[in-house]
Amino acid sequence: MSFNPIRFNRKDRPEFVTALRQRVNAYFTDNNISRHANTRMKFKTGFMLALYFVPFVLLLCNVFTGFWGQMLMWFLMAGGMTGIGTCVMHDANHGSYSRNKYVNRVLGFMSNFLGAYDTNWRIQHNVLHHTYTNIDGHDGDISNPVLRFSPTQPRKSINRIQAFYAPVLYAMMTLYWTTAKDFEALSRYTKQDLVKTQNLSNAAAWAILIFNKTWYLAITLVLPMLVLAGPWWWPVVGFVMMHALCGMSLAFVFQTAHVVQETNFLPVQEQRGSVENNWMIHQLETTANFAAGSRLFSWFIGGLNYQIEHHLFPNICHVHYRKISEIVRQTAKEYNVPYQEYSTFGAALWSHFKHLHQLGKREVAPAA
Repeated sequence: MSFNPIRFNRKDRPEFVTALRQRVNAYFTDNNISRHANTRMKFKTGFMLALYFVPFVLLLCNVFTGFWGQMLMWFLMAGGMTGIGTCVMHDANHGSYSRNKYVNRVLGFMSNFLGAYDTNWRIQHNVLHHTYTNIDGHDGDISNPVLRFSPTQPRKSINRIQAFYAPVLYAMMTLYWTTAKDFEALSRYTKQDLVKTQNLSNAAAWAILIFNKTWYLAITLVLPMLVLAGPWWWPVVGFVMMHALCGMSLAFVFQTAHVVQETNFLPVQEQRGSVENNWMIHQLETTANFAAGSRLFSWFIGGLNYQIEHHLFPNICHVHYRKISEIVRQTAKEYNVPYQEYSTFGAALWSHFKHLHQLGKREVAPAA
């Protein structure tokens, strides 16, 4: 079954879109700034890669022979995984890290060290999530068999307690990518004829997927089980802990940007085939920022607390989001367009879980 795209209304407030694009473009032109990575971004890239690979090398060299020393290395690797996911591979897979597409491809490939297949990631994230944000049936980020993220989705009895079991599922996210999700997703994408968006044949995509999963598990799990001091199950514990910490961290960051009380959700669009809003207006209504005042937090999560700016301008490296957020906020206010933000990450996280709780305890009528 082929994928049915949705049309957005280009006649909806085009003056806002024109003004915003002109102002953001002017910021880079007037200040003679590249939209891509700067020196600070390159330093951060090196730091995040080192945070993952240095502890891993120390593990394989048996620098730490005790259980807690090894667990500390896996813990640091979890921080490196999260940083690679939010700061490095995310920009690269959007093509915003560098003008050089090969640099983007190499750094985007790092998503495989999170247990995710980079081709699938680009389809789900770039093609589907960024285009059809919070549209049920199109945005895979709000599709889950045991979690109700949108009021347009049917309520199941288990959803009554989803606010309590959601963190457990979030902790399993990257493990799920590693073991099952990528196979399920690629099967679906081949049927929907979406693999061609990545300039790959279906056969090539499957061959690369199997190859990547094989070397990742062999190097990251099997090799430590064979060479590390201590019993074989120590690396298994460390591997699972690393993924649990990374999975929960990534899920919390991305869920608080879209699945919160203030954002809009749209029903399945298969029959209607169109959205009444302009694409940019749609992004503003389905996305929220958080913790704009926390520079250290923003640094570690790749500026993804400025999710509005990221969705409007995914081709701009995240190191520029803080500055252009001032332009976006002011322009949105001028044209009476919503600009949703939370003062802290805690407030956004609370809104997310409150949203889950409300959707779990009662049926909510779908949007008209």
